[in-house]
Amino acid sequence: MLQIRKAIIDDLNAILEIYNEAVLNATATFDTTPRTFEKQLEWYNNHKENHPVFVAEENNTIVGWASLSPYSDRCAYDTTVEVSVYIHHDHRGKRSVHNFWKLQHWKVKSKNHTVISRISSDNLSSIHIHEKIGYKHVGTLKEVGYKFGKLLDVTIMQYLFSK
Repeated sequence: MLQIRKAIIDDLNAILEIYNEAVLNATATFDTTPRTFEKQLEWYNNHKENHPVFVAEENNTIVGWASLSPYSDRCAYDTTVEVSVYIHHDHRGKRSVHNFWKLQHWKVKSKNHTVISRISSDNLSSIHIHEKIGYKHVGTLKEVGYKFGKLLDVTIMQYLFSK
């Protein structure tokens, strides 16, 4: 059974493994160089109360993680966050992982009003999952990334929490 919890420092190696696999093999991130543990620790320490990191665990193995990050450092954006979700390559497309998206999404509400997601436009499964849980397409940035020898568009999706 899939369990979702806030990440702890002991989860960083698993989070880093999942992330670096995406760096090397997917357009889910526009990073092109794998992260070091030190850089991942800095990233983790920068996630405060309203910007948590969650992990999805199945049979005592971390199969995915999600984080919220500030959308901008300007005060007027304090209730707007950007979500990142990464799934271990052996678990992509599984029903339990789809439930992780849904469950972690409702855990982010707290002080937030809106969640932004930037998705490589060729990542159709991610776009589809976002649509299924209520995100709306609000724009496309054309040819803003370059990875694996090609220019990539970014789909911007937004979820507004009702007050």
